[in-house]
Amino acid sequence: MEHLYQDALAPNLYYDRNFNIQAVKILPGEYYATARPMLIVTVLGSCVSACIRDRVSGIGGMNHFMLPALNDFGEPVNASARYGTYAMEILINQLLKMGVKRQNLEAKVFGGGNVIKGFTVANVGERNAAFVREYLKAEEIPIVAEDLLDIYPRKVYFFPAQGRVLIKKLMSLHNDTILRREQEYNTRLGATAERGGDVDLF
Repeated sequence: MEHLYQDALAPNLYYDRNFNIQAVKILPGEYYATARPMLIVTVLGSCVSACIRDRVSGIGGMNHFMLPALNDFGEPVNASARYGTYAMEILINQLLKMGVKRQNLEAKVFGGGNVIKGFTVANVGERNAAFVREYLKAEEIPIVAEDLLDIYPRKVYFFPAQGRVLIKKLMSLHNDTILRREQEYNTRLGATAERGGDVDLF
């Protein structure tokens, strides 16, 4: 990740014919940053994405993360928050390596829907939404737009070069792919939390 002006973590690159642009899709636990005119896409349920960019240079990126569900003993807030902190830090640090000016950073945040059966008690979506707001406030990165909470999954289209975001609310799901992905992701988070030690999910 040390190469200046190169892209970070490119798992699912493709060409989006609808928008006529190179694109990348990120999944739970992934992030992507680029200095090129590209589209970054993700689908969110209870997870949250922060779209962060340098409003002057247009360099920007997106992450996709979830705080682990509280365990039966009520995991301390600071223990679960480290997962979100890592997701935010790894994206911001990558952008800084790519030459952005910290004072030029701005964010748009999305997700945190109450869409996964059984997650309601733990308020996973609400915790994710509250975390991302609090983190960005502490880092003095202004949130210029947000679409958080509600009960629907969202498809997010982020164009970092222009700072443009399009949101499509998925009113009905024809398959359970997003729910399965987030449940599997939450299971991985829980297993890592039980092991303790360093966080290494991405």
